[in-house]
Amino acid sequence: MDDRIIKTEYSEVMQKSFIDYAMSVIIARALPDVRDGLKPVQRRTLYDMYELGIRYDRPYRKSARIVGDTMGKYHPHGDSSIYDALVVMTQDFKKGLPLIDGHGNFGNIEGDGAAAMRYTEARLARITQEAFLSDLDKDVVDFVPNFDETEKEPSVLPVKIPNLLINGSEGIAVGMATSIPPHNLAEVIQAMKAYMLDENITTRELMRYVKGPDFPTGGIVINQDELLEIYETGTGKIKVRGKVEVEKGKGGKINLVITEIPYTMIGAYIGKFLMDVASLAESKKTQDIIDITNQSSKEGIRIVIELRKDADVENFKNLLYKKTKLEDTFGVNMLAIANGRPETMGLKQIIRANVDFQYETATRKYQNLLAKELDKKEVQEGLIKACNVIDLIIEVLRGSKDRAMAKACLVEGKTDGIKFRSRESKVMAAQLMFTEKQANAILEMRLYKLIGLEIEALIGEHEDTLANIYRYEDILARRDSMAQVIINELDQIRSSYGRKRRTQITNAGEAVYIEKKAEEMDIVFLMDRFGYARTIDMQTYERNKESVITENKYVFSFKNTGKVCLFTNTGQLHTIKAMDIPFGKFRDKGVPVDNISNYDSSKENIVFAASQTDLNLYRVIFATKQAMLKIVDGGEFDVAKRTVAATKLSDGDEVISVVTLKEQQNIILQSKDGYFLRFSLEEIPEKKKGAIGVRGMKLGADDHLEEVWYTRHTDDKTIEYKGKMIELNKLKSASRDTRGVKVRV
Repeated sequence: MDDRIIKTEYSEVMQKSFIDYAMSVIIARALPDVRDGLKPVQRRTLYDMYELGIRYDRPYRKSARIVGDTMGKYHPHGDSSIYDALVVMTQDFKKGLPLIDGHGNFGNIEGDGAAAMRYTEARLARITQEAFLSDLDKDVVDFVPNFDETEKEPSVLPVKIPNLLINGSEGIAVGMATSIPPHNLAEVIQAMKAYMLDENITTRELMRYVKGPDFPTGGIVINQDELLEIYETGTGKIKVRGKVEVEKGKGGKINLVITEIPYTMIGAYIGKFLMDVASLAESKKTQDIIDITNQSSKEGIRIVIELRKDADVENFKNLLYKKTKLEDTFGVNMLAIANGRPETMGLKQIIRANVDFQYETATRKYQNLLAKELDKKEVQEGLIKACNVIDLIIEVLRGSKDRAMAKACLVEGKTDGIKFRSRESKVMAAQLMFTEKQANAILEMRLYKLIGLEIEALIGEHEDTLANIYRYEDILARRDSMAQVIINELDQIRSSYGRKRRTQITNAGEAVYIEKKAEEMDIVFLMDRFGYARTIDMQTYERNKESVITENKYVFSFKNTGKVCLFTNTGQLHTIKAMDIPFGKFRDKGVPVDNISNYDSSKENIVFAASQTDLNLYRVIFATKQAMLKIVDGGEFDVAKRTVAATKLSDGDEVISVVTLKEQQNIILQSKDGYFLRFSLEEIPEKKKGAIGVRGMKLGADDHLEEVWYTRHTDDKTIEYKGKMIELNKLKSASRDTRGVKVRV
């Protein structure tokens, strides 16, 4: 038993296992092959449809049938991955050249998913059948066993066009990812032809044909000058903008109409774009928006933003480019499988790999066709020769006892056992000498073939066969002849399936938005106990003052150009610009402060809120659960960042009180165990916001600070503590850092 146990280093096993797993994901699932531009799941789905006979000119078949057959024969993974791949290959807004013709609900550009596979139907697109699968029967690619070795599948499809560039690809493997934008079929074919005519052509010269990416959604690429480096290295960032048109609206208003969107916006990002535009109006980033509607349909994208008459259209467009995904970046990483390994390639490398693949498949194709024509030539010559001596052959057949005897005579000239009418016939039969294939064809020939017209047709077929042999031998012998054949096929595909470019390529400067300064005015900040915040004007506040104070936890006035500061129990300070807070009516609900700041209500609580203006005018006193106190100049909280540390805390400590010091003179601390300590605020030192502070009260082992009050000497302030009324200013005055007095109840 011991000799069966293999001892090895655990780290080596893990390393090997991870590498094996990573390579499996990279090669067999996530990355496309540079030759056909397909991932394994896509290749297997298309091949399965080809095997099932679901051609473009035949009826649609249920997607579930295709998915199930693909999973059972070739792709032993989840059905969802196969169906997702099938769905994407039908979507003309994701693929520049859809490979599958779908029937039913296959989703839309706005992110709605496809219907379940049991409802949808599909068949091969015509281009797929003609340019991807047409030569599979000519032994042009290698076939490999499937996962259980019960079927054969192609290792690559004999695609006649650079599909990797035309349809692009996206995939995430282990430690690497691919992101290739789609391109225009006609342009890529022209570039491929240019490379075939001059293999020393540069990337810059190729880009006279391939101007840049051509997204199905159109849009405008705005960094044309950077494309050369991207296509040389295979990596970079392409900046894309949506296409915006200006129309006249009703009543002199202006309609900004988005007719094309960046490729990166398809799906749920269209809805997010609409929300982002709406939030620009809600947060008062712009006051030009009157309404926004999504009028998109199957005919195309149409998002209408209605603007005020006096709106600065160009400035508003720049705002959209800066603040929404109407301008976005497409990260390019042209990574694909080449020669069995992942490789990042530039434009020329991808075209070179595809041209080499075309020569390889064309060589195998015409070698196969030549072999078939040579076989036909051999048989045809035998039949023609047989027609010339048909009487002798009939005599041989009639005189033979069986097929084997007749065949031996035709092939080897053996006449033993055959009855001939004359000695002369026997001598002539011994000289026939047909080949094996010719003899079989003669023995299987039907009598009607001896009709004169049939013999003439045979001679004509023989002449065609000789012409084909001459043509095939010329193609195989001369590279320029093969190149011309490939170019002719490319021209035919281009004329049948080429279309005009959708994406515009240009250079454009960075969008510059000039923010209009809001007219300064006094507003009132309201935040209820649930953390919903809003602002209202001073007139509304004065009319509803009593209700405002009753219904809200924090109420204070400040300028609409200022900030609100939120202090939390974790010692953090969150700032919110007044312009980011919804401004409206008194009965408006407002928005959670979580949505307009870095505050997270699931992790912290607000203990104090004030305007930045108030903080700049006064000092701020902090009190913590462990009775640590300090006073900080409010100006220290005038910061640019949205979140900063307002105070330093010991482990397990938290802030329980933050107050601005105005006319207060005394502080009263109350602990959980009922100890009260009153002393002068002058005993608390002023420190920086990064300090912990000083101890304000001695606490027992399990005691902690529970409440803090502030009074002036003349105040007559009374509180209720466990049913007992306590006058704060009548508590005995003591010193800081003492125990205080216990109140008996």
